[in-house]
Amino acid sequence: MLEKIKTLSELKEIVGQLKKDGKRVVFTNGCFDLLHVGHIRCLKKARELADILVAGLNSDSSVKGLKGDSRPLIPEQERAEILAALECVDYVVIFEEPDPVRVISTLLPDVLVKGDEYSLSEIKGREIVEAGGGEVVRVSLVKGRSTSNLIQQIRYGK
Repeated sequence: MLEKIKTLSELKEIVGQLKKDGKRVVFTNGCFDLLHVGHIRCLKKARELADILVAGLNSDSSVKGLKGDSRPLIPEQERAEILAALECVDYVVIFEEPDPVRVISTLLPDVLVKGDEYSLSEIKGREIVEAGGGEVVRVSLVKGRSTSNLIQQIRYGK
């Protein structure tokens, strides 16, 4: 399972070869701080579109910048290991930036998958994927299921 966790340079070579072999590469990303059913359903839907699913994972410093000083709850290496343990995920790459644009521009996936909480114009990397002939797919979220909601429930019972 740990062999699924790759650096961006390792993954660039792997994805390049997979695409030469005619494989359809799908990319999705997130903080994946407390894995919940919404994450699982999104990843499974992304996998249905793919021969290969790459999950981009925000690093600890990236999550902190996006979510505040109390996050992440789980360190990046553990979050990466959890994602890598999922059958539907083929590779995991950790990125430091607040968004995955550098990863997307390096890997040039055939499909970029994000939750439908984002409008198409808000999806980072959309233009890169579309310019390369790929597509962007928005998947429905599970209402009421988010890491922030889980944290609220744990802290305040709400």
